[in-house]
Amino acid sequence: MFSSIFSTSAPVDPNAPTFHPITTQTKELFGQLEPKDTEWLCASGFVAETQIFYTLADDGTFLMCQIIHSSVGVWYPTIQFTCKIYNPKTKETTWKSINDLQISLEITRPKLIPGYKIGPGEKGGYSYFGHDLNKPDGYVIHRFWPRYYATGHIIRNGAASTIQGPGMFVHAIQGMRPDLVAASWNFAHFQSPQHGGVSAIQMEFTTIEKYGRKGPTSGGVVVNIGSLVVGDKLAAVTAETDWPDEELSADAPVKSRASHLNTEKDPETGYMAPREILFEWAGPSLIPESSGTYAAKLHVDVGDCANPKGLVEKVDFMAEIPRMIKVAVNYVSGTKPYIYQWYNPATLKLVGPNAGETTEIEGMLYNEATWISS
Repeated sequence: MFSSIFSTSAPVDPNAPTFHPITTQTKELFGQLEPKDTEWLCASGFVAETQIFYTLADDGTFLMCQIIHSSVGVWYPTIQFTCKIYNPKTKETTWKSINDLQISLEITRPKLIPGYKIGPGEKGGYSYFGHDLNKPDGYVIHRFWPRYYATGHIIRNGAASTIQGPGMFVHAIQGMRPDLVAASWNFAHFQSPQHGGVSAIQMEFTTIEKYGRKGPTSGGVVVNIGSLVVGDKLAAVTAETDWPDEELSADAPVKSRASHLNTEKDPETGYMAPREILFEWAGPSLIPESSGTYAAKLHVDVGDCANPKGLVEKVDFMAEIPRMIKVAVNYVSGTKPYIYQWYNPATLKLVGPNAGETTEIEGMLYNEATWISS
């Protein structure tokens, strides 16, 4: 059992695929969530399961509420609630598990914005690691509500305040050590009240070297999934895999991409941090009366290391994960992962199926770039 935690099995054929992204397992992008998809799996072994509510409030406040269920081998699982509250006007941040905090939220998901995963059925959404799909080394899955409305109250240090605004929900499960699932992550969450309610989200990860389609030295595979909501309707679901030995087509009918631009080495963390990030979406319309393709781009300037723009925090990843996972990751990798978090005004450039011109939509963007290893 400990070998499954601290190592992985070698494939019989050294060139056999060791990574199977969900994008290669289904031709259907949209898989509607069923009630059981948002139930807690609470699996044994090495599994980190989270449910996170991200709210971008009307007054500019950013609120993240996260529940983490972590299982590590024979040890009892740990359950942790964390939250982050950030006010971009005062730059005040609350980011930890604390007792002197009360949060009450009522979440409403519009009927025409169903929750989704990539692909239908019980196996929808799953990407697998290892050569044997029947006995994988691990897996990863994300399930989303791309837009909801939240109303509620926050009580901090005895002072109450109201909060309301749109947001998104994600149920993420990593069935393997986090340093084996991915070398890096990108996450984008855009919301706007314009044009009847718009959202654009992305979740992207890059595999480590040992997980690819040609054996344990063919990694660096990028998997990106996302969606667009337009007029409070789920307009498109996107998913794309970027194989390191293939070049992505600029005219691909389906796009889901996050590109770091104008990078520089951050002397604080040692990672190559972006000064700008470009997010791109394209996919077939899910709105019956609007057949065709939805496409969008969002370019954000996050500044340089000396003069960042909208930087909420550089989070020491190891300081925030449950203790038993931290022990296992430190034991093997010795890495010091970081999560860069930004919150900025942004403009989404949207092209709809029947529009010959681009519509510019103003809103707020919360995005993250995470490095687990170099």
